[in-house]
Amino acid sequence: MKKMMTVAALLALAPLGWAGSSADTTDRLENAAKVMHEIMAAPDKGIPEEVLDHAKCIAVVPHMVKGGFVVGAEHGRGVASCRTEHGWSAPAFFAITGGSWGLQIGVEGVDLVMVIQNEKGMQQLLSSKFQIGGDASAAAGPVGRHASANTDWKMDAEILTYSRAKGAFAGLDLSGSAIRQDDDSMKAVYGPDVNQKAVLNGEVKAPPEAAPFLSAIRGAKEQAAGQ
Repeated sequence: MKKMMTVAALLALAPLGWAGSSADTTDRLENAAKVMHEIMAAPDKGIPEEVLDHAKCIAVVPHMVKGGFVVGAEHGRGVASCRTEHGWSAPAFFAITGGSWGLQIGVEGVDLVMVIQNEKGMQQLLSSKFQIGGDASAAAGPVGRHASANTDWKMDAEILTYSRAKGAFAGLDLSGSAIRQDDDSMKAVYGPDVNQKAVLNGEVKAPPEAAPFLSAIRGAKEQAAGQ
């Protein structure tokens, strides 16, 4: 059992050594765009139009690794964009790390989308690091073409989460997970003097390789409406 837990932990930590190169950031942007398209293509599991209209920022973690035996671990690297006066911002790169308790077996790749839906959640994302459940609350978002007529989903949490997994893991608890700026990836794309806040505030021009991801973000509402 001890050996199995060690293997799972090592597998979960593996992605942390892959980030920082231009090739990695380009792949991450392309994979994040693919995740958005695929989640929105499922009419019964997609993000509703109302949620997208209300969104301040959208963050995507393609193939976040969850691993554990009884004690779970979550590690991944993602990309985010925030709504500005001139449209969606250039993408900022971040890492998410954390842990959760539960009867979890195996190592699983999970596609995660986080919709930051109010000013408090946006300000946390603009900071260099924050903790889900402490600095900002998160809850599973409504799914389908339209959100429920009640507004609970607007008031209950700063972050709405959408996850897609294959295998043993059902649902995703991000409580206690920490989100921080991915310094290596930010430097690889924007150079050493650009921070996450400047990027997400719309002060930095998006690089050409961000086009597929930003197109997926902009087109998500139209994709939802077309279902």
